[in-house]
Amino acid sequence: MLTALRAELPHENFAYVADSGHAPYGQRGEAHVAARSQCIAAWFAGQKVKALVIACNTATAAAIHLLRAAHPGLPIIGVEPALKPAIALSKTGRIGVMATRATLASAKFRALLDAQAGAASFVLQPCDGLAEAIEHNVRTRDATQTITCCARHAGAMGQFGTEDGQIDTLVLGCTHYPFAQTQLAELLGPRVRIVDNAAAVARQLRRQLPLADGPPMADLVTSVGKLTLFSTGELATLEAAAKSWLGLVASANLLLV
Repeated sequence: MLTALRAELPHENFAYVADSGHAPYGQRGEAHVAARSQCIAAWFAGQKVKALVIACNTATAAAIHLLRAAHPGLPIIGVEPALKPAIALSKTGRIGVMATRATLASAKFRALLDAQAGAASFVLQPCDGLAEAIEHNVRTRDATQTITCCARHAGAMGQFGTEDGQIDTLVLGCTHYPFAQTQLAELLGPRVRIVDNAAAVARQLRRQLPLADGPPMADLVTSVGKLTLFSTGELATLEAAAKSWLGLVASANLLLV
C-alpha cells in the first residue's frame, strides 16, 4: 500500500504508523480495533496531517465511520477488498477472497458483497495466521510459514483455474497479503489473476488531497517527499519490513499511544 501511495504522490511527505504493539487486528474484536484506530487517528490529527489513509481492511470496516465523525475536516481514505475490479477481470465468474476473519464478518464487507449480488460467485476464506507468517518471514527471511499458510487457505477454497466452476481471480483483502503474492502465484499458476486495492487507494488519495489544507502540489514538485516510520511495538520488525518491502534503510520511531 505505502509503495503505491508514494509512487502516486512522490512529492508528498508520508508518516506511517505500525500498531505492532496491539496487533494482529484481524483476530481481535471490533471494539479493540475501533479503539486503537481512534487513538492513532487522534495522534495523526494532532500532527496536522493533510489526509489519513487507513491502510488496513479490518480497521476500515470497524472504525472509518467513527474516525470521519470525529475528524470531519480531515480527508480519510479507507480500504476495502477489490471485488468490483475482480468482477471485471474474471471470465469464469467465480472469485476467491482472502481476508481476515474480522473483515469478512464485518457489516461493511457484507454490504459490499451484497452490492455485487448476482455479478459473480464469491468464495470467502478467513486466513488465520497469514499476516503473522508474513511478518515472521520479514524478521527471519524464512518463507516456510508463509508458503504453508498460503497452501492451507488456498486449498480450502476449492479448485483454481480457468475452466467453468473454477476460481480464476483471487482478491487479497488484507494489506499484508500482497507480500505473499509471489508464493500465491506459484501455488495457483499464471492463469489465475491476483488483485489488490493499493493502486485504487492511491488514486483516491490524490483525488482527496485538493480538499485538504496545505501547500498545493505545484509548490511541491521540486522536492522529494520524506517518509517517517513509527511503531507501537518492536522497531526492528518495521525497519526490516521497510528494507524488504520498500528497499529503504530507515530508522523507526517508538510511538507511545
